[in-house]
Amino acid sequence: MGTTKSWNICSEETTEAGAHSGHQARRWNPKMAPHIPAERKGIHTTDPTQTARFSPEARGPAAGAAGKGKQSPIAGTEYQAADVIRSAAIGAQCHYANEKRLGGMPTNWSTTETRLQRLEDSEGGAARGFREFPDREAATLGRQLAQLRKRLGGIRYMKGLPDVAIIVDQREESTAIRECITLGTPTICLVDTDCDPDLADIPIPANDDSRASIRWILNKLTLAIREGRNQ
Repeated sequence: MGTTKSWNICSEETTEAGAHSGHQARRWNPKMAPHIPAERKGIHTTDPTQTARFSPEARGPAAGAAGKGKQSPIAGTEYQAADVIRSAAIGAQCHYANEKRLGGMPTNWSTTETRLQRLEDSEGGAARGFREFPDREAATLGRQLAQLRKRLGGIRYMKGLPDVAIIVDQREESTAIRECITLGTPTICLVDTDCDPDLADIPIPANDDSRASIRWILNKLTLAIREGRNQ
């Protein structure tokens, strides 16, 4: 009962979340035309009924992957969304990348594993206060550790390539999209009026800049992940 009710989404709900508000019409991607019913004062809007339809379609892959113990990391590095992504991911026990990504993170996984091991080793050194190093070197190691935590903290316990990737900002995360395509990793993407829906396996037409819109979409997706994991 709870699952059915949670995913019985109406267009009014998407509008209340501000998911329908897009970008300036001059910035649009023509491939989004089927999802753009109107232009108001030079601003495109997405169709809230389509957002309401696509959101439940994303539930299956998200819940299915979680039910099989697979990984569905959330990626989005725009500053205004960073804490929203982190909160949603932690609440659903998902990996996440909400800071500027290191290139080749998934496509060159062996290098990523080396970086993660370096983070783990640095954490061990920090626990000992870097006492075995001179003060200046210890300070440098401390700064390096802070950067590793910032860049890799959200995936520090990730043990392999993602099975499904949730992408919050398609244009900002173009590298992540290309890497997922290369690896054949299915993607669930928020696509605003300036995005290319053809690049996503499951596009969700929605505002990808508004914190309220991002929070609403991620709440739905992480709910699916938690439900799938508990099945």
